[in-house]
Amino acid sequence: MKIKNIVFDFGGVLMDWNPRYFFKDYFNDDEKMEYFLTHIAQQEWNEEQDRGRSLSEGTNIQVNKFPEWEKEIRAYYDNWTVMLKSDIPQNVEILRKLGNTEYGLFGLTNWSAETFPYALENYDFFRLFDGKIVVSGTEKLIKPDPKIWYVLLERYNIQAGESVFIDDNPKNIEIARSIGFKTIHIHPETDLEYELVNLGVEFR
Repeated sequence: MKIKNIVFDFGGVLMDWNPRYFFKDYFNDDEKMEYFLTHIAQQEWNEEQDRGRSLSEGTNIQVNKFPEWEKEIRAYYDNWTVMLKSDIPQNVEILRKLGNTEYGLFGLTNWSAETFPYALENYDFFRLFDGKIVVSGTEKLIKPDPKIWYVLLERYNIQAGESVFIDDNPKNIEIARSIGFKTIHIHPETDLEYELVNLGVEFR
């Protein structure tokens, strides 16, 4: 099947987000920082906000569990924009090139509905998606739940077999492949243009 659509994950693909960008200076103690991010403000907790739980509710739940860490827990979302360090320029450059082609461009991201608008407002390349973005926090669904891919397919009337899905998470790649997408698993060293061309995507 000819490729017609390119679907991008955002974090780790187009955006460089990491809580360590804030907490490294906050703690000035790597061991304490890693303990906090592993046991207190762990990834699974943050994912519930990506699934649609409000930031305030998520914060209060964690403060009630770990009152001795209240200051640090409240600092997490108060300083979220510092954690969003920058775009990932080499991949954004490929997105911009695709913006000059006939391919449909889509986003499928695990992201809180409360924090995503900041990224939309501050990084102009998101306009290339023309609003065709499925955000987990809005849908109350999160990758790797297959249902969120079907939201994308049905909402925009596209076919998995005609689409490439790009993500940095191997579990998400596995699910997308099982649904019928062609996939690219992004690593820091991935040459995205090469991988796309290898799948039959044409840039000219």
